[in-house]
Amino acid sequence: MTRRRSVSLDEIVHYCNRTLGIPEFPDYDGAWNGLQVENDGRVTRLAAAVDASLATVRMAGEAGADFLLVHHGLFWSVRQPWTGIHRQLWLALHRYNLAVYSAHLPLDAHPRWGNNRLLCQALGWRPRKRFFLWKGREIGWWVETRVGREELQERLARVLGGPVRLLPGGPALCRRVGVVTGGAGAELREAAAAGLDTFITGEGPHWTHALAEELGLNVFYGGHYATETFGVKALAAHLSRRFGLPWTFLDHPTGL
Repeated sequence: MTRRRSVSLDEIVHYCNRTLGIPEFPDYDGAWNGLQVENDGRVTRLAAAVDASLATVRMAGEAGADFLLVHHGLFWSVRQPWTGIHRQLWLALHRYNLAVYSAHLPLDAHPRWGNNRLLCQALGWRPRKRFFLWKGREIGWWVETRVGREELQERLARVLGGPVRLLPGGPALCRRVGVVTGGAGAELREAAAAGLDTFITGEGPHWTHALAEELGLNVFYGGHYATETFGVKALAAHLSRRFGLPWTFLDHPTGL
C-alpha cells in the first residue's frame, strides 16, 4: 500500500496567509480570514468549496480531504451554543480530521487567483484597471470593450453555467464594464461614479432595478454562488501543484 504524501498544515497556512495578504486585508465585521479549524497538523488531500457548512464538511470528509479551502467561512458571528446543528458540525470536523481555511475579500481581490480577475478572464478580457474601494483596498476590476448587452448576457450565462438576470438601465452597447463578484448589487452608485456603463456582480436588492435606470447603468446578476467558484478552484489548483497534493472541488450550489 502506497503511503500518501503529507505536508505540514502550518506550512500551507503560512503560505496562504502570506500570498493572500490575510493579516493586512480588511473585511466585513465578523468575517475571519485564515485558518478557522485545525486538524492534527498534517495535510494529505485538499478540497475546495464556495461555502463552509455541515454539508460541505461532510462532502470533504467523504472525499478523503483533510484540508478544506473555502470562500465563505464558518464564522460570521458568534456560534453558540454548540448544540444541535452546531454539535453535528463539530463532530463532523473531528471525525474527518478536517482543517478549514477561509479567504473572503482577500480572495475576491487577489490579482492572480481572485474571483473578479478570473471572471473577467473567463469572459475573454484582460483586466488592467482596478476600482471598487473597500476600507482602502481596491477589490474589483473594470475593462474597456465593445459588446452588445444581450450578447454579454449570453456569454456570461455560458461562463457561469446558468441564467443571468439583466437590469437594462444603460446603453445597448457596453463599453466600460466593471466586475465585483458576490453580493455587490447594493453598490451601484460606486460603479456609476467610476464612469462604468455596465456592472457585473452576483446579486442585489429589489430596489436596485429602479436605481440602475436612474444611474443609466446596465447590471448583470449572475448569482452569488456562481460568480464565486473561480477563486477557490484556482487557489486549490495552485496549492496542489506547489505542495504535490491532490485536490477536488466540492460543488454545492445554493441557487442564489
